[in-house]
Amino acid sequence: MKTFFKRLLLTLLVVLLILIATPFLFLQFGSESSATSAKMLLNAIAGYGIESPPAEVVEQRYKVPEGFSVSVYAASLGKIRFMHMTQQGDLIVSRPRSGDVLLLERDRDGDGYPDGQRTLLEGLVKPHGLDIADGWLYIAESTALGRVSFDEQDGQLTGEYQRIVEGLMDTGNHWTKTVGVGPDGWLYFTSGSTCNVCEEEDPQRATMMRVKLDGSELSIYATGLRNSVGFDWAPWDQSLYATDNGRDLLGDDFPPCELNKIERGGFYGWPYINGFSELDPDFGVGKDNLLSTSISPAHGFKAHNAPLGIRFLRHNVAPGFEKTALAALHGSWNRSERDGYKVVSLHWQEDGSIVEKDFLTGFLGKADVTGRPADVTESSDGSIYISDDYSGTIFRVVYGEQVKSSPAKIAAPVTVTIDPEQALAIYSDEQRQSLQQQGERLYQQYGCGNCHDPERATPMRPVRPLKDLAQRYTVTEIADFFLAPTPPMPVFPLNEQQREALSVYLYPR
Repeated sequence: MKTFFKRLLLTLLVVLLILIATPFLFLQFGSESSATSAKMLLNAIAGYGIESPPAEVVEQRYKVPEGFSVSVYAASLGKIRFMHMTQQGDLIVSRPRSGDVLLLERDRDGDGYPDGQRTLLEGLVKPHGLDIADGWLYIAESTALGRVSFDEQDGQLTGEYQRIVEGLMDTGNHWTKTVGVGPDGWLYFTSGSTCNVCEEEDPQRATMMRVKLDGSELSIYATGLRNSVGFDWAPWDQSLYATDNGRDLLGDDFPPCELNKIERGGFYGWPYINGFSELDPDFGVGKDNLLSTSISPAHGFKAHNAPLGIRFLRHNVAPGFEKTALAALHGSWNRSERDGYKVVSLHWQEDGSIVEKDFLTGFLGKADVTGRPADVTESSDGSIYISDDYSGTIFRVVYGEQVKSSPAKIAAPVTVTIDPEQALAIYSDEQRQSLQQQGERLYQQYGCGNCHDPERATPMRPVRPLKDLAQRYTVTEIADFFLAPTPPMPVFPLNEQQREALSVYLYPR
């Protein structure tokens, strides 16, 4: 019972912090771009997306360094996230919200686009990170690590999918898991925090872990990592680096997001220390003793830029990119002026310092956002691929040649057409009415209208309307979302029946 009230108190605290942050959000989401702002927050909360940008938009506003060129490689892929390029040139892509993994077939005809698209695996639990080793495709689900025998020559599965690590938790905000096989032959993976800032009860949250390739000898490798979504090893010395998202609701410019050099047994500060040895105002009081043991970042990104995927370039031929990694900055929500929404290059200097430069920009306009970079990968010919989970697009960046700019030949947009009445037909009229009434009470109890209902919203508050849910989700998918919402939405203490009731109430919208 004490644990329940502790979680309830924490939830109420998060809600209060969001309310306090409202003036900053309003400054960010002015009238000129209110529609775009609502869409972006829906992207953060529920994976809402927009259409892929047309070729002429990419040509006009997307910029890369001199000598490089950018084009749309694949479009209308839905809620894509992380990628892995096989040795033969097939691109494997995860879609956590859809529960599946796609394969974009290699470009055999040389026209600059994949030759086809097919589903490799489906029915997974929010698959995210991907890697290949010793003939196995490894997949990080939100609750497990799994693998399946995979033939890289023809891009085909050759066995049954098996989970080698189970029982991982995905409650709370940062439920994604990212996986990578290290130079030492171990499997590394990350698990983000349940919250913006709190003391975790589960020792596996806000950590990096590692396990042998068969799933044995699981251990925690590093701690104090709030939400390290991307990581990779520097090819020149095999050092492990991971991005990390700093906490929210401490103003526009604090704390910085981080790039950390990960050491075994290292503690990286969260929730007590932010950035470069700054004690947290909420949880750092009396924790001065931790300053001597906490490892500071190797590099600081601007606050709230939300660095996700990172990839060291191993096949690069461009001058000035010899010791370089590319990092995808997903973009801010907790700033009065948007920032991020680009891919940056990180250049390691002789003295060990890191210089950050813009690499792919144009996603962020004066009044609109056309994309949110999520991951970066590289093929053996040096081509760079960037996923955008806002528009469902994969971009290709190459050096020394002009890539094609005609519309990508990939499949039609991924859409879901569901008849709300048919989907709710499993309930009798009496059951449906009862659930909708209970759902409405819950909607009011937790003040959902403050953020989502234009008619009930607090004056001067930015509104994120919930529209067309039935066109994108089932009732069950909405109910499951309440278990692990994406920031800034907090986790509410709803039982299974309450989640179902709230979903039925919201569904016809």
